[in-house]
Amino acid sequence: MATTTTPAATPGRTKGTGKPARPPGRRPRRSLLPYLLLAPAVALELAIHVIPMLVGAWMSLLELTQFHIRDWAGAPFVGLDNYRVVLDVNSAAGAELLRSFRVTVIYTVLSVGLSWVLGTTAAVLLQRPFRGRAVLRALFLTPYALPVYTAVITWTFLFQRDTGLVNHVLVDQLSLLDDRPFWLIGDNSFVALLIVSIWRTWPFAFLCIMAGLQNIPDELYEAAAMDGAGFWRRLHAVTLPMLRPVNLVLLLVLFLWTFNDFNTPYVLFGGSAPAEADLISLHIYRSSFQTWDFGTGSAMSVTLLLFLLLVTAGYLLLTNRRRNDA
Repeated sequence: MATTTTPAATPGRTKGTGKPARPPGRRPRRSLLPYLLLAPAVALELAIHVIPMLVGAWMSLLELTQFHIRDWAGAPFVGLDNYRVVLDVNSAAGAELLRSFRVTVIYTVLSVGLSWVLGTTAAVLLQRPFRGRAVLRALFLTPYALPVYTAVITWTFLFQRDTGLVNHVLVDQLSLLDDRPFWLIGDNSFVALLIVSIWRTWPFAFLCIMAGLQNIPDELYEAAAMDGAGFWRRLHAVTLPMLRPVNLVLLLVLFLWTFNDFNTPYVLFGGSAPAEADLISLHIYRSSFQTWDFGTGSAMSVTLLLFLLLVTAGYLLLTNRRRNDA
């Protein structure tokens, strides 16, 4: 009777693999390559965002005016006095900030809401293939691709009272108005700012919604059609529920972008917006760089940052709770 013998395992090697066995209790050596690859991004983030934000928070605790700007590190420490000034609605600075905050909230709600509606409508209408769809998609994305300064400066020419295209069409061509209104001053300045904001923002919503529609299976629409569901029923029962994860992120991003928007009002109104279109970002800029009161301006900036953090945290908690309940 033949017998077979199994060769003894070689000391220091794992059985069946031939690889050196790791001594017990010794952790594998980690590679430094991932940290080296992340180091440039972390350094830029610290230099561009984190350090300036910390410096701004420190400046908000100082009486940093034009008299101390040359040696701002030696400016008098006033603690929370700047915050008391900007949050006191009975003071001139607090009342102006509150008015600017109200204008910004109304502007943000209207801009985000109308941009989302236009983007969703265009994406749904262009969902099915037809001749010329690619041309329309490229045309709709043009405002998003244009540089902000080029686009907004073009709108400043369009809104000119005597030579602008807007008044030429409304008054001369369509005869909808009897007199040429001013669009960049007075009550119409808010409408002009809102039009430019929606024109620049809705293509981004259109792009995100269009990408989300590509992930909806056609079988869902076919099953709904077999059940007799029409267009509006399919939109309510299939399209919008499937787009919910995209819309949750999209609305938050649009809110933060629009609430912090500085380039659009600055270029449109030349750095000094009318009271009807005085967004909080432009108000903080004017309070800091035109009056040379950087301490108060920094306090306004920190207050705005805290407000946006609270809104973002509340929005995320609310959406996550609804997702867990569902």
